[in-house]
Amino acid sequence: MEDEEWTMVQKSGNQFVVNGQPFYVNGFNTYWLMVFAADQSTRGKVTETFQQASAVGLSVCRTWAFNDGQWRALQKTPAVYDEDVFKALDFVVSEAKKYKIRLILSLVNNWEAYGGKSQYVKWGKAAGLNLTSDDDFFSHPTLKSYYKAHVKAVLNRVNTFTNITYKDDPTIFGWELMNEPRCESDPSGDKLQAWIEEMAVYVKSIDPKHLVEIGLEGFYGLSTPNRAHINPNSYAQQVGTDFIRNHQVLGVDFASVHIYPDSWISQSISDAHVEFTKSWMQSHIDDAENYLNMPVIFAEFGVSAKDPGYNSTYRDTLIATVYKTILNSTKKGGAGGGSLLWQVFPEGTDYMDDGYAIVLSKSLSTSNIVSLHSKKLNTFNSFCSWKCHWGCRKKHVLLDDFQSRDEL
Repeated sequence: MEDEEWTMVQKSGNQFVVNGQPFYVNGFNTYWLMVFAADQSTRGKVTETFQQASAVGLSVCRTWAFNDGQWRALQKTPAVYDEDVFKALDFVVSEAKKYKIRLILSLVNNWEAYGGKSQYVKWGKAAGLNLTSDDDFFSHPTLKSYYKAHVKAVLNRVNTFTNITYKDDPTIFGWELMNEPRCESDPSGDKLQAWIEEMAVYVKSIDPKHLVEIGLEGFYGLSTPNRAHINPNSYAQQVGTDFIRNHQVLGVDFASVHIYPDSWISQSISDAHVEFTKSWMQSHIDDAENYLNMPVIFAEFGVSAKDPGYNSTYRDTLIATVYKTILNSTKKGGAGGGSLLWQVFPEGTDYMDDGYAIVLSKSLSTSNIVSLHSKKLNTFNSFCSWKCHWGCRKKHVLLDDFQSRDEL
């Protein structure tokens, strides 16, 4: 790929654009790439992942740009880094570009895996701070300064493979403030809202070129009581997040939503999960168009093979449902910006599987669904610039073509 074609992803209204062309996303998650790249014996799995994803047209990967205070930590203590692990992240970024895959890089975890906010609180306590809750991460000035220092270190990092500073690298699609932030100690949502406001602007102050998203699961909060019934359960309104309010923050460019009916509704697989998925997606696409004027990415979705009643046919149905909902939005030039499978693994990494892993080389039917969706989105991405607002003749030719094929 010529470098002049490899430009930053931007947004125009409720669409992503690259070089003035629409950029609808078919992507995936593989969270452990940096840690695998840190060991020469597993580094090849990073390349394999990108190779196999690229072969079915996946163009965006979401992965962790954090590992705090754990085994093979990137950040060993506040603002102290393991250079070998940072070089591993450099490798992930440089390797992604070789396969024309862009990266959404998440900067900290809400959960304890890979450190998370609880590790920041442990560091604070070790420094003598009086902290009572992991949610102090969002409000204590010292912990906020630790997080900002990490943001600054990652965004200003000069890649040792490409010599490109991260904040200038179009391989990076965008920054995610946090994986699945929740602040259960403050159901009003004010504490998390203030943190988002501060950190979105802070990221933009260092890197105004890249897009920023929060990392939310998409639960409706207290600012929109009329939306509470759309949540998967009543508890979802109590976790301190607020989909519409949070995404109206200055510096936030696109919305994120996760889809886990098997975690949120019931573990046993049922048709109700598919119906929930449709309504959950449509509601957030509508909100992104009507209230937020930004694209929405369904940044995690999947089903666990450990669920009662699971079979691969159900998984294919769920994936096809997500893709069809995205496509229905795409056809109208809508805000459904794309989706990211949770999660794509290469062969030989079963020991990392949380139940959700999709090994493309072993799942032919799933690979075919993914590949067909990539082809459809790529056709939209290439046929005309967003400026025509999909009003040109090509649109009708294209839609006729789609409708003449079998639906997913």
